[in-house]
Amino acid sequence: MATGRTADTRPVIDAALVRRLVDTQFPQWAGLPLKLFDPAGSDHVIHRLGEELSVRLPRHAGAIGQARKEFEWLPRLAPHLPLAVPVPVGVGEPDFGYPWPWAVSRWLDGEVATVEALADSSEAAVELAGFLAALQRFAPADSASGEPGGDLAARPLADRDRATRAAIAELGGVFDASAMTRLWDAALSASGWDRPPVWFHGDFHTGNLLTSGGRLSAVIDFGGLGMGDPACDLTIAFTLMSARPRAAFRAALGVDDAAWLRGRGWALATGLNAYTSYAAVSPRIAAQTTRQITAALVG
Repeated sequence: MATGRTADTRPVIDAALVRRLVDTQFPQWAGLPLKLFDPAGSDHVIHRLGEELSVRLPRHAGAIGQARKEFEWLPRLAPHLPLAVPVPVGVGEPDFGYPWPWAVSRWLDGEVATVEALADSSEAAVELAGFLAALQRFAPADSASGEPGGDLAARPLADRDRATRAAIAELGGVFDASAMTRLWDAALSASGWDRPPVWFHGDFHTGNLLTSGGRLSAVIDFGGLGMGDPACDLTIAFTLMSARPRAAFRAALGVDDAAWLRGRGWALATGLNAYTSYAAVSPRIAAQTTRQITAALVG
């Protein structure tokens, strides 16, 4: 009898597999020790390779384009950005039953940014605005004109409409359903981006920021990198910042009312998605996304 459940087809990724992949495809690093990095997030299994490298293998099909995208673009972006970003040094091929491309990158020291450390820092907020402004200014000759295509094309906020309304209905007993619906309707109705496409990170939230010595040091995880409307990156204002730094961030980046409203919509949609997916099994994610959704509603 069918159960209605989808079989888990994610590949098994263990240290033995990673060792074989590295040793056969990158023999220059065969003698370096491997150590599992945990927690590594939901998209990749990460091992530290020696002192200076990391090995990242996608856990699921949704992350399989990241290795080649980062390998192509991050070395070109890095010199133009005020915070460090990962520097890929190789893309591995499927082998030994593992089905997808994978990456070796330079290791970035640091700790994941936290609300406790940075929420009230207007200095950090302005730094993040400066990072996004620099990213948006980046215009290599082969991407400065025309509409971006392939995995760089932006997905419109409206693509999330069905899932977001379903999440609002599901979580009406947890958050204010009427307020969420009003915000979502307003975000979808806001004026769209009417300028040439610019670069955005695409997953710009607290978990993808690193700190060192209490200061921002790096931005990681560029799997969502693309070109189009950068309002999706405004999510960071609602995942990390309290009210005063949020205002400083908006002023430093020069965000108009329509873009800010679209950004609130992105924060609401992604927060609801994460809450419905993970809150029941992770108190940490439940707290983070509650903060995000609540802040998006406040604005």
